[in-house]
Amino acid sequence: MIQLADRMASVHSDIRGELYREALAMQQQGIPVLKLNTGNPAAFGFPLPESIRAALEGNAEKGVPYCDFQGMPQARDAIARYARSKGIEDVLPGDVFVGNGVSEVVNFALMPLLNPGDEVLVPTPNYSLWSNTIRLAGAKPVFYRCDEAALWNPDLADLRSKVTCKTRAMVIINPNNPTGVLYDTEVLKQMLDVAREHDLIVFSDEIYDRLVMDGLQHISTASLAPDLTVVTMNGLSKSHCLCGYRCGWMVISGPRENTEEYRRGIVELTSMRLCSNALAQLVIPAALEDMQTPAAMVTPGGRLYEQRKATLEVLKDIDGISFVKNAAAFYLFPRLDVQKFGITSDRVFARDLLRETHILVVPGSGFDWPEPDHFRLVLLPEPEVLRQAMERLGNFLDGYRQK
Repeated sequence: MIQLADRMASVHSDIRGELYREALAMQQQGIPVLKLNTGNPAAFGFPLPESIRAALEGNAEKGVPYCDFQGMPQARDAIARYARSKGIEDVLPGDVFVGNGVSEVVNFALMPLLNPGDEVLVPTPNYSLWSNTIRLAGAKPVFYRCDEAALWNPDLADLRSKVTCKTRAMVIINPNNPTGVLYDTEVLKQMLDVAREHDLIVFSDEIYDRLVMDGLQHISTASLAPDLTVVTMNGLSKSHCLCGYRCGWMVISGPRENTEEYRRGIVELTSMRLCSNALAQLVIPAALEDMQTPAAMVTPGGRLYEQRKATLEVLKDIDGISFVKNAAAFYLFPRLDVQKFGITSDRVFARDLLRETHILVVPGSGFDWPEPDHFRLVLLPEPEVLRQAMERLGNFLDGYRQK
């Protein structure tokens, strides 16, 4: 029998993990399942933006050959302009690396940096791409806690307490997945103070920066710290509903003399990969000129805004559930009253919910949350579908006791 490599022992992908496979088996048996497990807008009827369609029109042949390993010049130029518009100083096209989604560029960013035994500060809860990739690099994710009582902002005292002589980097996910919150700017500044004091590289995952609601404004981490090395991740999967195009990138900012060796490592990896999806790169300039598409989704009357509204209208009245209202993205991370429901395993809760209501969610432990008291909802179906789903959730919880 072929043995699994040791490095896989702690890797987990709960968004499309065991429960997801059970949901697929249910669908094959003809059982309809509402899959609130993954942020995949097109699967819920979000259309291809006209700006993207126009950019592809008549240009398919431009995506046939390999392109620059770092990314097409026009794409990197548009990304650099976008970064500067967000206040990230002095960014040039040479500071940009385009990849097949943020998933790929996270790998490119971490592998040249980390040695076995190194530590990286990662939020809990977090999008497990980060913790998994750190582990696969042979390093250790060290989780700093985000505080639900402080609207899910990072706990600065806990963050400081987790720094050791082995700490190499800090991960910031803002807007956050899975909580859907936007971090307070003063908190971000104090996090950067920690990075400054301990000479840490900062990885800032900002893929939801164009999906912010309620009149709030996203502040890019790198704009607050031009003196620090910050690697900013972004892409088009969420803001322009292009998950299948696999179009993401990273921008390296800060003093260039500090990153010459590091950049050489990224060049080696991206060169070995040859290039990222060229067809997807063709649409980057048009997408970054098209801010109307994401804006229309998050204002009153827009789908994301109205879907959140429909969800919260029902969820707020379910006994035993509390939540922090999301201000960005399309996620919610509700809390369960574990004493009321006798919950000792969030995975068992999610399994029971799937089998009884045919609603698939991801348990909080799938985002490295240490207690069994949370789960993530994806707010992508139409408002009435979400409203009915929350009613089914409430009916399920009425009298639920975990066995």
